[in-house]
Amino acid sequence: MNIGFIDYYLDEWHANNYPRFIDEATNGEMKVTLAYGHIDSPIGGRTTVEWCRDMNIPMAKSIDEVCEKCDAIIVLSPDNCEMHELLCQKPLSTGKRVYVDKTFAPDYETAKRIFDVAKAHNTPCYSTSALRFEEAYKGIKDVQAIASWGPYGFETYAIHQLEPIMMMIDAKPAKVLYTPGVHSYTLTIVFEDGRTATVSGFDADSPFMMNVETKDKCFVLEAKSDYFHGFILNLVNFFKTGEGAVPHEETLRIMAVRGAGLKASKHPGEWINV
Repeated sequence: MNIGFIDYYLDEWHANNYPRFIDEATNGEMKVTLAYGHIDSPIGGRTTVEWCRDMNIPMAKSIDEVCEKCDAIIVLSPDNCEMHELLCQKPLSTGKRVYVDKTFAPDYETAKRIFDVAKAHNTPCYSTSALRFEEAYKGIKDVQAIASWGPYGFETYAIHQLEPIMMMIDAKPAKVLYTPGVHSYTLTIVFEDGRTATVSGFDADSPFMMNVETKDKCFVLEAKSDYFHGFILNLVNFFKTGEGAVPHEETLRIMAVRGAGLKASKHPGEWINV
């Protein structure tokens, strides 16, 4: 199977590593065979031409070329989710299987518009954080509350905490409150059924950890397994079967919390409805 890349700029960690991960996970049955970069890297990295030469992956002249020549498509731009609506329009109109890298969208409204394009053209698609496939998160039931923490700022890295939280607390979020620190932040999430979760991020590097309360006990988890390998296995299965791991409704809820969290960050200490 030939897989095409569509990225805002190609010289970033996901584009640099996914081709090898996919090749190894499928014993060469799936390969990235074409790549399109919307712009050259703005952060001092390689140009699109240099990246394609170094990676030995042919360069596409347009998004249309990727959509035409490839069996399945990955829309990357992992650090610029505001570009996904633009980059996804043509891929999601093809009917081919499309994976959209994290973070899916800036907010609920944008996410809904993107999914509507896929629905109109019967295009299978999904998006996820690799943290969803952490082994320590599997099989946890009856979650009552979560206190989660991890590295870096809310805008880019909170998705890695929001996805597991929303997976474990399968409920509709109601409101959020953002509390800034000197080198950290905390976002409190209240769900409609009264359960709560907190997301804390620290400017310095930090492990991804959680304190989880269920009906029976309270315990601490740390993300230590090779969750990226689990994600890649799920991704290649999606390309084989068309079955995504994350329901669109759950992704919409996650993006709604993210959008509300961004609003709340501009109004610290105030509750913002999701």
